[in-house]
Amino acid sequence: MNPTSSSILLCALNSTYQHAAFGLRYLYANLKELKDQTRIVEFTISQSPLEIVEKILSLKPKIVGFGVYIWNTDEVLKVIRYLKQLEPNLIIVLGGPEISYETEGQDHVNYCDYIIKGEADFSFYNLCNDILAGQPMDSWKKISQQPLPDIKSIVLPYDLYTDEDIQNRVLYVEASRGCPYKCEYCLSSLDVSVRNFAVEPFLEQMQKLIDRGAKQFKFVDRTFNLSPTISESILVFFLKQIDKGLFLHFEMVPDRLPDNLKELIKQFPDGTLQFEIGIQTLNETVSALISRRQNHVKMKENFQYLRENTKVHTHADLIVGLPAESIDSFKKGFDQLIEWDPDEIQVGILKRLKGTPIIRHQAKFEMVYSENTPYQILKTKDLTFQELQQMNRFSRYWDMIANSGQFNLTMGFLKQKTNVEGHSFFDLFFNLSHYLYDRHRGTFAISLMNLTESVFKYLADVLKVPVEEAAELIYRDFCTRKKRDIPGYLKPHLDIAIVKSAQNGPARESAPSDSLRKRQANHSTQEAVV
Repeated sequence: MNPTSSSILLCALNSTYQHAAFGLRYLYANLKELKDQTRIVEFTISQSPLEIVEKILSLKPKIVGFGVYIWNTDEVLKVIRYLKQLEPNLIIVLGGPEISYETEGQDHVNYCDYIIKGEADFSFYNLCNDILAGQPMDSWKKISQQPLPDIKSIVLPYDLYTDEDIQNRVLYVEASRGCPYKCEYCLSSLDVSVRNFAVEPFLEQMQKLIDRGAKQFKFVDRTFNLSPTISESILVFFLKQIDKGLFLHFEMVPDRLPDNLKELIKQFPDGTLQFEIGIQTLNETVSALISRRQNHVKMKENFQYLRENTKVHTHADLIVGLPAESIDSFKKGFDQLIEWDPDEIQVGILKRLKGTPIIRHQAKFEMVYSENTPYQILKTKDLTFQELQQMNRFSRYWDMIANSGQFNLTMGFLKQKTNVEGHSFFDLFFNLSHYLYDRHRGTFAISLMNLTESVFKYLADVLKVPVEEAAELIYRDFCTRKKRDIPGYLKPHLDIAIVKSAQNGPARESAPSDSLRKRQANHSTQEAVV
């Protein structure tokens, strides 16, 4: 896999080192006799384009293939421009979701020789074989869409994960391709059908990875629980050896959770299972507009089951900027989701992915998107540019405070406070995000220490939480970070008993002092009376 020079280079520009190029490993695995003259080289988008070009040219390839995604499309364009300037005869082949749609209008077309749209597991081999064999290329158009490969004939790529990959990187795996749903913001809405890999060969490959020491498996299947039979087979396989320290990540639809899967999921211990659950919107009008079918009653029931009966870590997604979604309607959905109590809520901003049918709403709902990656929505008929900017900040601060796990006690207190008062939790956090932006004038380069002080001041100065209560909340969260030094702004408000209690071992993460519990109860009772 790593010759000193190669006829074919498969080049990945990953978002970070942690993410291994899954698609290119599929291409390599299916190159048959050409594998001996092929090499995968991986870079990150933070590297200099000229540094990447220098490495590529040093290997003297005849063919270079790139996967183009929304996160690397700009960087790939810079690299292939340089390559064509320096080596005009180098054959450049592009593929991937970002170049597979609206292809002709992209600048990349001017700096490559071939573009393969869609799944290229077999067609990349056929193209390279014809080029290297000196065959006439009349049958190959510059831009081609090849038939879908027979999924059961695809050679699986999992033995291409190196020992270094297994130790240090996210291992991507898939038991199926395609999605039956037609959600208009998503590229998977363009899929023709769902195709499943043969279960037994797939599980044999998973066993080999486990035997080599693999611990973390991220399934990229668009809907893992679409086939309960296949899902059950996979979960049973991993459950039998879950004591080896395994962690599994799945994407699932929240309204399809049959009893057999519930019973299986219940058996997984804490810290072994994460479900990424696409909610996107809880507004039924918006759901209908974007062709997203979901049963809200079933969703709520399943969230309640997962929370009360399992140890699954739940990660729910919402999207800001969908057609007909206003701040008020998003707020209602957000507050409803807060009641369902997922472990994390990802507040995403709508992006116009090339080829997706969301574009059909552009005129009616006055949807304006950035022309720069990642093509985020800038304004709609129902959301002003200023409101979307505020929601961008809301999303960023939500990640820093709620999703980070650094403020769990404080977040629990704030949720309890809004429940007792009958207020919107969305409104509270929206106001907090305003406060933080006014204080820091940005959403990046804010140290955790400065953020912690700002949250404390918001509690004490804006929400009028008794200062001793606010100080204890913040200090207990502070101690969960393995920090013991008392920040100067908290010292005047903490007594020694609270400090010792907060520093006292594992229980400190979730055990406020008796005095804090009493103050919270008293505070809540007063608010309820008011």
